[in-house]
Amino acid sequence: MNQTSASQTQALVAATSSFAMLRTLSLVAGLSGLLVVLAYQITLPLIEENKRIAIERALFKVIPGAVSRRDFIVTAQGIVPADDSSGDGKLIYAGYDEQGRLSGVALEAAAQGYQDVIRLLYSFDPACQCIRGIQVLKMAETPGIGDKIAKDPQFQENFVELDARLNTDASGLANDILMVKHGTRSEPWQIDAISGATISSRAVARMLNDSAQQIVPKIMADLDRLQDAGRGAE
Repeated sequence: MNQTSASQTQALVAATSSFAMLRTLSLVAGLSGLLVVLAYQITLPLIEENKRIAIERALFKVIPGAVSRRDFIVTAQGIVPADDSSGDGKLIYAGYDEQGRLSGVALEAAAQGYQDVIRLLYSFDPACQCIRGIQVLKMAETPGIGDKIAKDPQFQENFVELDARLNTDASGLANDILMVKHGTRSEPWQIDAISGATISSRAVARMLNDSAQQIVPKIMADLDRLQDAGRGAE
């Protein structure tokens, strides 16, 4: 075999090896992608069920006196029962007392904290136009510092009656919900920060303000619908 033939043979072998390697890598990548999709589809119902249970437990904690609930969707056209909606919009949960009277409305809010996104459920009481309570659904804040937003009793006192009144034209809140330095709260729409955990405290104030500015006007505009639905609450 001459030198030219040997070089051609080596090149052919190299090309064949490269093709085989690429083919193997493609098969592995395709199989890995398929397994990821299958795992997601298998675990999604369990994830959704766990989320539903967590929200239901939190709901009756943040809405004082509520013993039943109805789910609604906030759409561009207004608030409609979740069963009658295509699913486009913000999901909210109306809580009712034993007589079927509206006790409050719970909804989710989220914002970036120090470590990761903080997600919580909070309640809005139309009677006082105020936020009555929060329950953390998800967080990864620093233990003993940032996670105090879920445990610190003084911080929780911010949400006994946090002002969320509408402005004169009912287009948003009369006052932004703001975090202030620990021990300096002087207005009912302010949140007294946790000392040493200002990033987490600010995240809570920001998410509540952003959410309430958008949703509270719609809740108040469709309040009669939410109140009337209590007669059919299970």
